[in-house]
Amino acid sequence: MPKELERDLGLPAVIAISVGAMVGSGIFILPGLALKTAGPAVILAYLVAGILVLPAALSKAEMATAMPEAGGTYIYIERGMGPLLGTIAGVGTWFSLAFKGAFALIGGVPYLLYLFELPVKPVALALAALLIVVNLVGAKQTGRLQIGIVVVMLLAMVWFVVSGLPNTTGSYYGGFFEKGAGGLLAATGLVFVSYAGVTKVASIAEEIEDPDRNIPLGILASLGFTTVLYVLIVVVMVGVTPPAVLSDSAVPMINAAEATLAFPGVVAIIVAAVLALISTANAGILSSSRYPFAMARDKLAPPSLTEIHESWGTPSRAITLTGVVMVLLIAFVPIEEIAKLASAFQIVVFALVNGAVVAFREGDVGEYDPSFESPLYPWTQIAGIVGGLALIGFMGTIPLVGALVITVGSVLWYLYYARGKVEREGAATDVLRRAIGQEAIERTKSTFEEIEGYEVVVAITEATSADRERSLVRIAADIARKNDGSVTVVQFDEVPDQAPLGHASETMSASDEDFERRTAELTEEFDVPIQYGELVSHDVKRAVVNFAEDEDADFLLLEREDASPYASIFGTSGEWITRKAPCDVLLIEERDLTDIHSITVVTDDGPFDPQKIAIANALASETGSRIDLRYPVTGSATEPQRETIEEYLSELEELCSVPVYRSIVESDEPAHDFVSATDPADVLIIGTDGGRLRSNLFGRPADWIVDSVDCTAVQIEPAGSDGPGFLRRVVERLVF
Repeated sequence: MPKELERDLGLPAVIAISVGAMVGSGIFILPGLALKTAGPAVILAYLVAGILVLPAALSKAEMATAMPEAGGTYIYIERGMGPLLGTIAGVGTWFSLAFKGAFALIGGVPYLLYLFELPVKPVALALAALLIVVNLVGAKQTGRLQIGIVVVMLLAMVWFVVSGLPNTTGSYYGGFFEKGAGGLLAATGLVFVSYAGVTKVASIAEEIEDPDRNIPLGILASLGFTTVLYVLIVVVMVGVTPPAVLSDSAVPMINAAEATLAFPGVVAIIVAAVLALISTANAGILSSSRYPFAMARDKLAPPSLTEIHESWGTPSRAITLTGVVMVLLIAFVPIEEIAKLASAFQIVVFALVNGAVVAFREGDVGEYDPSFESPLYPWTQIAGIVGGLALIGFMGTIPLVGALVITVGSVLWYLYYARGKVEREGAATDVLRRAIGQEAIERTKSTFEEIEGYEVVVAITEATSADRERSLVRIAADIARKNDGSVTVVQFDEVPDQAPLGHASETMSASDEDFERRTAELTEEFDVPIQYGELVSHDVKRAVVNFAEDEDADFLLLEREDASPYASIFGTSGEWITRKAPCDVLLIEERDLTDIHSITVVTDDGPFDPQKIAIANALASETGSRIDLRYPVTGSATEPQRETIEEYLSELEELCSVPVYRSIVESDEPAHDFVSATDPADVLIIGTDGGRLRSNLFGRPADWIVDSVDCTAVQIEPAGSDGPGFLRRVVERLVF
């Protein structure tokens, strides 16, 4: 029988751990730094930061009652937004807590040095080692220790506030907004990390008694209490201490206590400061060690981190790893700078927490049934996301760069270590996939509704054979006939730059006469309006594009070129035309159109282009054939992904006016498997490889497939304004 963690932390322990995780470096060290940035408005900075944290607190309380598992923030973001963002949140929050814990210990040493001559780093390292041992013993002892620390600490702080408020000096609040809104918001971002501990109890939710009640009550009660306490303490600090002294002090609370309290009171504040800073580090180790534990349980970190110590019942390896990171930070890293980075990333994590609630609600996740629901949904979450991300813009370059480094590192870890081990996805992924599928259906509907009176241009050259021309015109006629349109066939003749175009246009060669004769015969064969003529130019590809634009063409049909050895570098004329053409371009590789029974449509990077379905429907309608829709998925595709794709294909079938056969092709090498899957096809409709950049990035699977099949192939490239953009394509490749 597997071992389980005992639920033995009640509401007092929850509040104590949450308050203890917040009250520390945020109030004993940061006010002096924030005063330089905002002036006396630092008072408002603490209030605004508390308000901006509230949406994340409400969101996390809701998710904690639905999923009381170890891991907290990581669990919620991973389940709501997928393992990639869960990895970012887990790694980032783990490091952020370690940074904050190390900063708290180093910040506490100056308070000790006020009474004793002690070296900073050795004392901080000794305290870190002690707290690691305490956490290894077990969460129950840690909860009791936290209660004792918080009680002593809060008594001293209340004494400080009560004694200090009557002694404030009004002049010290002068120039309250002299630093402006920018200074206020920058200071708000700096002190934001002071509230990071408000939701850390969710990371030990498996050990909390009656989590449905104690988690939301503990989170909200601790946030409200701490916000009021912070504001009152800063009011006293600013009101009793000269600004010059406060802004340059490493021990701002002692400076304020000296102005209002006798020596015993100063000693009490020193004791409270040290206890507060120790409790911050203690809660940081307790909570942050759960992140590698939970990530390892979900295969995002090495499995050894899930091991529970036989005697103590704690995740000893996860705690030890966290402790080692904290010790290294204390020994080698300037923690004051790291605190700013931790604050910026904490804002990002809280934004993801708010987004995770939206993902769970909108994702219709059956097992998501919280006993506490965040009020004013989704406006609470939107306010938290927008407000938090806007705040980062005022924090400077270094915090942004640091958060980016942590994010990129987490992404690389996921891609190179965890991706192949994880088969699940977040609720947001399913929401996004369904939205993409529905939007693709709507675009396809619009394409079907707009295909009236289509103008189809067929562009050929003197080198085009009569059989190839007939195949191009036949396809164009089928498209035009279905949509009450017309066809224009143009033979483009290229002459040297030295030859006058006027002279060339007046000369009828044998090739020109043969073109007009056979095209005239085609006008009799196909019962659609067909116009034809020749056009002389110095540059055929530019002439083709210009003609299509002048004629306001809807489709441009070209004979597909044989790729040269240098096509991947320099491209082909057909690629140039597809990039520049004002309309959809069809590249035709004609092999045999005598007997068409099946038209196969394939895609390799997301939903089908609407033009593919429209063209397939038109050709199938005119030839009496059926459409085969082939959609590729990898072997690791999830069940929700398969269900969404099946629903999408079913809706496409309803749009078509001909019989449709749909199938999901499972393969990790879709290009090769599509060749065998299209063996029964008479016509293959596929996209292009999208030009040199996309071909160099993703290869040339479409060209490879067309060269490998035996049937006629139609490659379709939508006009630039019609198809989804690059970023949209990337998202579609990832989730659909």
